[in-house]
Amino acid sequence: MALTSTMYTLQVELAHVDRGVYESLAFRMAMHPSEAPEYFVARLLAYCLEYREGMAFSKGVSDPDDPTVSVRDLTGTITHWIEIGLPDAARLHKASKAAPHVTVYTHKDPTVWLRQLQGARIHKVEQIVCHVLDRALVDALVERLDRRLSLDLSVTDGTLFVNVGNATLTGTVERVPLSV
Repeated sequence: MALTSTMYTLQVELAHVDRGVYESLAFRMAMHPSEAPEYFVARLLAYCLEYREGMAFSKGVSDPDDPTVSVRDLTGTITHWIEIGLPDAARLHKASKAAPHVTVYTHKDPTVWLRQLQGARIHKVEQIVCHVLDRALVDALVERLDRRLSLDLSVTDGTLFVNVGNATLTGTVERVPLSV
């Protein structure tokens, strides 16, 4: 018997001072049985950090050709392709050809990945933005994951402040260049 995804109901009060985005977000997010909790938290943070009108999660592992998170305009065209983790050069190339904006969020050390991308053919690589999420923050959020989760997320000068339950967690999101 196949395992089913676990659904999470999320309520996020977002105050992204750096971007001037202040929203109350209520949404559901599925965690596939093969998905690591750290990846799930990275998806959640990426969604919040990039939030704008037209944003949606992909259909998951059943549709690997879609971006993990995307922003589409009213015609359905992808305007922002967001990847989580350490995508290979071919995926970045495809993303950059399909959308004018490509962003990668990773919760892992990107050092080896960046070396692997050296010399690879990636369309408009200089325009791809990569952010590294603070691993301690991701791990602390994993420990507090609950099927019904409410949190307050504030972002100021690249520092994330997350209030979840009775805890206040802090961490950074650091931009790293994809120098290919």
